[in-house]
Amino acid sequence: MSDSNPFKSFWMAGYECADQLNAFGVRVDLINTTGHLQLIDTDYKNLTPFNICTVREGIRWSNVETKPYQYDWTSVGIMIHAGKANNIQQVWDLCHFGYPDDLTPLHPQFPDRFVALCTAFVQFFRSIDAVSTLIITPINEVSFLSWLGGEVKGTSPYCTHQGWEIKYNLMKAYIKGIEALKTADPGVRILTTEPLVNIVPHLNATKEEIEISIALHEAQFQVTEILCGKLCPELGGKPEYLDILGYNYYYNNQWTPAPHEFLDWKIGELNHRFIPLHQLLITAYKKYNCPFVITETSHPKEDRPLWIKMIETESQKIIQAGLPFWGICWYPIVNRPDWDYLDDWHFAGIWDDVFDKDLPERMLHIPTAGALLLAQINLNK
Repeated sequence: MSDSNPFKSFWMAGYECADQLNAFGVRVDLINTTGHLQLIDTDYKNLTPFNICTVREGIRWSNVETKPYQYDWTSVGIMIHAGKANNIQQVWDLCHFGYPDDLTPLHPQFPDRFVALCTAFVQFFRSIDAVSTLIITPINEVSFLSWLGGEVKGTSPYCTHQGWEIKYNLMKAYIKGIEALKTADPGVRILTTEPLVNIVPHLNATKEEIEISIALHEAQFQVTEILCGKLCPELGGKPEYLDILGYNYYYNNQWTPAPHEFLDWKIGELNHRFIPLHQLLITAYKKYNCPFVITETSHPKEDRPLWIKMIETESQKIIQAGLPFWGICWYPIVNRPDWDYLDDWHFAGIWDDVFDKDLPERMLHIPTAGALLLAQINLNK
């Protein structure tokens, strides 16, 4: 683990790269649906007024592994060259949410296939760029992905009551993947990207309900506990595998489990069960003492500027505490549709889309852009 900050900019842009089978068994490909692959030079140039030069991208495992252990890196090559041409640093997700058609986390070949993917990606990247620091998220949001595919049948393998088994197998692949990445390039930096949540009992909860809420809340750290070897040490986790910790935080990340109700972030601490973002991050930092990033945050529609102001206020408190807080990624930076209902666009980006031609045109959402520029000034970042 290195103490050096590898990110070129504090503010980062995330481009939605989900490629999973959705709840209806339809393969999504949001890099193409949003037009990002075709408009990548435009998207990168649009970042210049915001001094953003670090972005999160994904390789789309389901797209590049055309047959077992055979890869087509054409689209990834286009993206890498676009990054170099526009002086953009790309942070790479190797498995965002999707796997090849013949593979699920429960498949016995899953870890070996993932290890091979990790090695092949580093070799391909280095064939184009031999010098840049390579920052990789092996598997994005293991906690969420294991719930989505293992508890609520929201993606492959469409299970219930299998969340832990899927998480265990994903983490087996994750750790073996880190080993492969480090073998291929010892300088690779590992960025985790896990949800940061607050799960609390409802009012008048029973003792059993309180205990369940506490257990659910603590479960958010299972991925990092496995990664550093404290949990499931047989998987080979090591403390040094906690490099840079990324936390994904949205407006609906605080809730009661049963009945399921979201805590209203707008009233915040007026609800005594709500925990401000800076306190959640400080608590997480004290567990691991690692540098950290807000790897995903955004809000849909008209409350985008208000959300940015909240992020600014909470970030200021973290910075004042002197913690190694290395960045904020607005995700998604351009408009994206829902995975399951592809006609439902979220309007959570800095840019919205106008679909009146073969390709969408980016339309800057002025109130959100203004809020972002002001937050950058106020944070001096």
